[in-house]
Amino acid sequence: MSDSPSTEAARSRVTSSTGWKIAVAAATLGVIYGYDIGNISGALLFITEEMALSPAMQGTVTTVLVAGNIVGALIGGKLATAIGRQKSMLLVVLGYAVFATWSGLTTEILWLDISRFFLGVSIGLSLVVTPIFLAESAPAAIRGALVVGYQVATVSGILLAYLVDWALASSGNWRLMLALSAVPSILVLFLLIRLPDTPRWYLMQGRQEEARATLRQVDPAADADRELAEISADIAAERGGHLREMFRKPYSMATMFVLVIGFLVQITGINAITYYSPIIFEEMGFEGYATILGLPAVVQAAALVATVGSLFAVDRIGRRPLLLGGITAMMLASVMMITVFATGSLSTGSAWGFVAVLLFTAGYNFGFGSMVWVFASESFPARLRTLGASLLLASNLVANLIVAQLFLPLMQGIGGVSTFVIFLTLAAFSWLFVLRFAPETKGRPLESIRTYWENGARWPRGS
Repeated sequence: MSDSPSTEAARSRVTSSTGWKIAVAAATLGVIYGYDIGNISGALLFITEEMALSPAMQGTVTTVLVAGNIVGALIGGKLATAIGRQKSMLLVVLGYAVFATWSGLTTEILWLDISRFFLGVSIGLSLVVTPIFLAESAPAAIRGALVVGYQVATVSGILLAYLVDWALASSGNWRLMLALSAVPSILVLFLLIRLPDTPRWYLMQGRQEEARATLRQVDPAADADRELAEISADIAAERGGHLREMFRKPYSMATMFVLVIGFLVQITGINAITYYSPIIFEEMGFEGYATILGLPAVVQAAALVATVGSLFAVDRIGRRPLLLGGITAMMLASVMMITVFATGSLSTGSAWGFVAVLLFTAGYNFGFGSMVWVFASESFPARLRTLGASLLLASNLVANLIVAQLFLPLMQGIGGVSTFVIFLTLAAFSWLFVLRFAPETKGRPLESIRTYWENGARWPRGS
């Protein structure tokens, strides 16, 4: 017997309500994550003045956050399995609230570094747990939109950080810049408490009825028994994957690709811009905190537009054109930066320098930033998919650590010209690497994509 109109309306309301709670929680976490990696760019100017930091010490304030990211990412998967996705998310937002507040209250550089390390651990946990929570808990009808929304929210958070830094520039209140993210963290905590764990996690723990109840709560119109059977089959398919298998044929080529592309995403310099763009603008001859903190906000607004643009374009023109086009923009921007620093005419070069930073950031977000994470999920069978994503993340964070620590000493030691020559060279290598190895996977099923790697990074004849 078909459901009555009132029953269908009730289902729609439940699905909408639960979906909105998940969407709001995910978007808020994305904004907090973006804010916490972006706010140091402005705060560092005032911390350096107050605590008389050397370039190496400035780099350390940034690097400890990335070191914490690595620790959090390493334990995130096991934690999410041991205590659940929802409880892990609660730990993430508690960490955001506590350590953001601590970093804003400290008066000594040692305690600032310690607080930012643990904030970094919280971010690292979030990098692993939030995508899992989203993928496993969202209704199928809105899952894609939520993943896209999380990426957009992260870039929006970086933009918000620059806007807050700009608004507080006249007061130089770096403590408030760092601590403000505690407010949305506390608010989203109350929302997360009311959400269930994911059906997949309940099944992994043998809690069948709780999994069924959660599925019905999230999407009452769905066939709960069919979805539970599909989830159980997928869990069974993921069993048996081992790290050593990643480095043997037929998956060794895919593993090499994931490790190298994850490293190149960061080593080409995007977080040198994200963390240090006010300092870069200052080196270019811009003056006044309002200006050197306002310009990065404009840059991040362009990054947001580029991110949204790539999401609309990827299924129309494919991954390779976006990746190659984005890296080409980064190379052109690096050439412009080299020219600005080489001329020494900062009064005329600074405007071109701003355009170069904007182009570099937009190019990254259009290509690398939006596309690279897709490859880890497409390159391996189900049992190795999580390991592939973990390897890419680890490689990415190691490169991030290197850039965060070495960029300012390089700028001081060898100058802007040589520093951006290095980035240009790395971007050129990235372009060639993508051209040779990155497959065009638009419209291809996962099984077909894996044949590319099993065939030595070449499509089999007739495929």
